[in-house]
Amino acid sequence: MSEPDHKLSRVCILAGGLGTRLGDDVREVPKPLLQVAGEPFLLHQLRLLSAAGAHEVVLCVGYMGDRIEQTLGSEQFGIRIKYSHDGPELDGTLGAIRRAAPLLGERFLTLYGDTYLRIDYRAFDTSWKSSGLPAAMTVLRNRGKWNSSNAVFVDGVVTRYDKHSHTPDMEWIDYGLGGLTAEALHLVGAEYRDLADLHHALAARGLLYGFEAVNRFYDIGTREGLNETDNFLRRERQREIK
Repeated sequence: MSEPDHKLSRVCILAGGLGTRLGDDVREVPKPLLQVAGEPFLLHQLRLLSAAGAHEVVLCVGYMGDRIEQTLGSEQFGIRIKYSHDGPELDGTLGAIRRAAPLLGERFLTLYGDTYLRIDYRAFDTSWKSSGLPAAMTVLRNRGKWNSSNAVFVDGVVTRYDKHSHTPDMEWIDYGLGGLTAEALHLVGAEYRDLADLHHALAARGLLYGFEAVNRFYDIGTREGLNETDNFLRRERQREIK
């Protein structure tokens, strides 16, 4: 474990999605603000990041982004929060990161605004930096358990990553926490709009550092996932009380 005063790299949270798989649940509330275990989901995520040493977060927001900003404000749990709002057209996850680039600096972590990830954020941040590679991905040995496996991970490097074309040797799945340098954003052309497409290209060039996660991920992207995450966080809260 890293030292308690380790300052985590700035974190870019992608929280601009429409949440269409949740139907009426997101008609009046953006997905990152859905009530989970009694409070808006983003508060759970920010509390977790604060415990990991995060000091700065940039939220990339789109759908009902103003409401997210009004709810969270400029600071939560000692984390300073800045906002990058999508333009009138959907730019994709990579487009959102590019738009936020002036706020992110030379090196930052990436995280989706609908995932709760129990991982050693500090160890990931430190080991990625030591690797010297321009991008990083956390992976979980999945073997098709949680979703379709989409990555090949060998000796600390993700050698292949593809969300759309799965092969039998793909035993790992993208866990949801990543890292990028400003340099990595310029290694592919403007036609790349999805973060997954950038990861695919970087893996093919041997430029994507890999870090193994060991705990299952939780997400609120579907009704089933929302219920599982709600139940898990309620159990965690009860355990803390005891």
